[in-house]
Amino acid sequence: MDLQLEGKRALVTGSSGGIGEGMAKALAREGATVVVHGRNEERANRVAGEIEASGGKSIVALGDVSTDEGAHRVLERVLSGLGDLDILVNNAGDWGTTDWWETAPEVWLRLYNNDVVSAVRMIQGFAPRMRELGWGRIIQISSAAATQPFANSAHYTASKAALMNITVSLAKALAETGITVNTVSPGLVVIPKMEQVFRGVAEQRGWGSDWETIERRALREMVPNPAGRSGYPEDVAALVAFLASPLAGFVNGANLRVDGGTVGSIN
Repeated sequence: MDLQLEGKRALVTGSSGGIGEGMAKALAREGATVVVHGRNEERANRVAGEIEASGGKSIVALGDVSTDEGAHRVLERVLSGLGDLDILVNNAGDWGTTDWWETAPEVWLRLYNNDVVSAVRMIQGFAPRMRELGWGRIIQISSAAATQPFANSAHYTASKAALMNITVSLAKALAETGITVNTVSPGLVVIPKMEQVFRGVAEQRGWGSDWETIERRALREMVPNPAGRSGYPEDVAALVAFLASPLAGFVNGANLRVDGGTVGSIN
């Protein structure tokens, strides 16, 4: 299927690794020029280099979007490198696994800034320009845990729920402008950070060190889903590429889960 992304300009925040890297590469394969964003120059350059080596087009933007200064640096780099932006994917953020009683208020504030206010900075920087162009796509990356939170990591799941709320509000604020706003909520996705977490759990529970065994036990005992497998960055990237395309023009203000059915809800 041709997603009609040839010539579109896309920024994926936090795309120097993990799910963000997968989304950036998927958009580039569909013909978009992609801004690879991160705070580490070497990692961002690696992703951009792999996109270019595969025949895609990309530039690198460095900056910590959890600060006004860093967000401005990213905005200026995008505008100087591409002129404008058609697609914004708000993926940058942080997470933590502390429990309720160990998570101080300042930790809540810091994570909310990283996960939510960072997205607001990007939206306020680029959405007005998209409105002038008469077309745009804004996609927030949330989590299945936003609608089915855990007993711990409450600060993280609450921040991801806030992104879903922002999506609905922003879709209404941008009504009839040609811009759609949607949320994608992944479930368990195997990336290096997640593997590290489950290896720690495996050590505590005596599951051994074989990754296939650890993954199978984690799926069965911690995050089961009807699909019976873990997700991968490519699973999330495929949906994001569709939502970013002109073909998804009637999908707006929605939360779309990519979780293998982990969240047992009809909405």
